[in-house]
Amino acid sequence: MDTKAETSVKTLFLEDLAVGQKFVSEPYSMDTERIKSFASQFDPQPFHLDEEAAKSTFFGGLAASGWHTAAVTMRLLVSSAPFAGGLLGAGGEIKWPQPTRPGDILLVESEILEIRQSKSRPERGIVTIKAATINQNGEVVQTLVSSLVVRTRHPEQLSVH
Repeated sequence: MDTKAETSVKTLFLEDLAVGQKFVSEPYSMDTERIKSFASQFDPQPFHLDEEAAKSTFFGGLAASGWHTAAVTMRLLVSSAPFAGGLLGAGGEIKWPQPTRPGDILLVESEILEIRQSKSRPERGIVTIKAATINQNGEVVQTLVSSLVVRTRHPEQLSVH
């Protein structure tokens, strides 16, 4: 566990969270080099690696891998939603309504949809969060609805809002 990350920003426990609570990340710039580097390692397809080859594909030009967009989203979520113990996924659904392109500046806007305390594990709960990854034009390039395991501060005194 990276305690430095938890102490640099107020760490949020289950008791600190409320349905409707929102978080907004800092921006992140996607450039051609990052797109190609990620793709060469994890998703080596022509529309992620070669501008010329990408022109004749479904995307009509170079596009970041959806998994790259997902990885950037995760980074931005971690920095904008500092949940105690980190962001531990327990399932979710991801969609990419349009591609991320070189030059896009992404940010993540997220909102808590549901909070449930675990009946069998009082030291934790499940938080459902919806995250929209948005480019500089206000276009959504990814949506993620995810269930996250979040620690409680005092399991015996839980009061979810």
